[in-house]
Amino acid sequence: MKEEVLSFMAKHQLIKPHATILIAVSGGPDSMALLHFLKTIQQAYDLRLVALSVDHQLRGEESKQDLAYVEEKCREWEIEFVGTSVNVKEYKHKEHIGTQLAARKLRYQFFEEQMSRLKADYLAFGHHGDDQVETMLMRLVRTAESSSFSGIPVKRNFAGGYIIRPFLCVTKIQLEKYCQENGIIPRIDPSNEGTDYTRNFFRKNVIPLLKNKNESVHRTIQNLSETLQADEDFLQFEAQMLVEEVVQFEENPKKVMLSIEDFSARASALQRRAFHLILNYLYDDLPKDLSYVHEDHFFSLIRNDKSNAQIDFPRHLKVEKTYNKLIFSFRQDEIASEFESVITIPGETQLPNGAKIIASFKSEIPFQDENTYVCLKDKVELPLQVRTRRDGDRMSWKGLNGSKKIKDIFIDEKIPLYERNRWPIITDNKGEIVWLVGLKKKDATAIPNKDRSLYIHLKYEQGKF
Repeated sequence: MKEEVLSFMAKHQLIKPHATILIAVSGGPDSMALLHFLKTIQQAYDLRLVALSVDHQLRGEESKQDLAYVEEKCREWEIEFVGTSVNVKEYKHKEHIGTQLAARKLRYQFFEEQMSRLKADYLAFGHHGDDQVETMLMRLVRTAESSSFSGIPVKRNFAGGYIIRPFLCVTKIQLEKYCQENGIIPRIDPSNEGTDYTRNFFRKNVIPLLKNKNESVHRTIQNLSETLQADEDFLQFEAQMLVEEVVQFEENPKKVMLSIEDFSARASALQRRAFHLILNYLYDDLPKDLSYVHEDHFFSLIRNDKSNAQIDFPRHLKVEKTYNKLIFSFRQDEIASEFESVITIPGETQLPNGAKIIASFKSEIPFQDENTYVCLKDKVELPLQVRTRRDGDRMSWKGLNGSKKIKDIFIDEKIPLYERNRWPIITDNKGEIVWLVGLKKKDATAIPNKDRSLYIHLKYEQGKF
């Protein structure tokens, strides 16, 4: 077994000489075999070995004895030891998560702290080939996301160093035999013998059937895992490039926008991965109820012929299609929904969306653009007001026969649905619309001032629609 593991380690460049390796040790056969194995090569590679062990306080006196056992073996084998106890039950209730997840989070917090404190290069785990088979089968049953099928990585970045798994090339039986041959009597966790947990069910019921057909199934699965991981690494890199090229990100609040045309021009494999990269940006941690169904809805939205449509995701995330644009945002109370305010002249009128209207009197016709409106003071009924749209709103302007619905103007100008209900509209005191900000202006106005009456000058300074 030793030569097989050394060959596997060399193939994947798992360790370098003179390194500091932390070893996660529970006291079970896998981790004890790993601890002993690394001790046998310590001198040849000039390694500093440190065993890390965690008592999760889930099995009372038994788990305390596990910790004491590991500490005693480290003393016997002259290996540095760092142990700790964590209160999984308390953390579980505090964070409202399951027991296994709570234990894992606390365990990895401890590992990360020790990697930093000891300036370690590697954190070694005793996962073996049967674990790999179990993991890939479980993921096959639970998920339709192809990137999950690459299984347990042999080596990955962690806390400024690497997590390594030298035993993925061997089986559970080989490790148990290794323990016997080297006089190691490991601790046994009774929970591993039941079939209550999903992994144990696969271990007891499924793996034996596979091994009956192929004793080396762990090698087949490991080779598959490595191939899939290499392919996935490449696809993830390309997907990241896609995201950087066609996706716009905003903070406070988080928002993502993309061009449907540019996004759809890429390979579907990259689109799927880019979609998940976007979700990883938007969610601090992915919701459990997020599934391939949401992915299907997302791509159906892109393919939909409708110019405007929306789908909802967990935790109030919404995805809106507006013509050739997709917008991901979290639903909040409408920032500028149904507001109405009198415009102070002269002065500044703050709008709920963070924008403002700066109003002043001018004796000459000032500069005008799409964000300004000018009219003769005597030609409008004061006070002017700013508000959002209402059912039946219409306006007219020079050159238009009759009037036009505000709704139709928004459609013609391709204004996104989510912006229409909070778009600022300026009216006079009779309720007549004189300025649909940034889009249309009623011609009240900018004729030369023969009577020397004042001009009203409105300037819109944008916040966030």
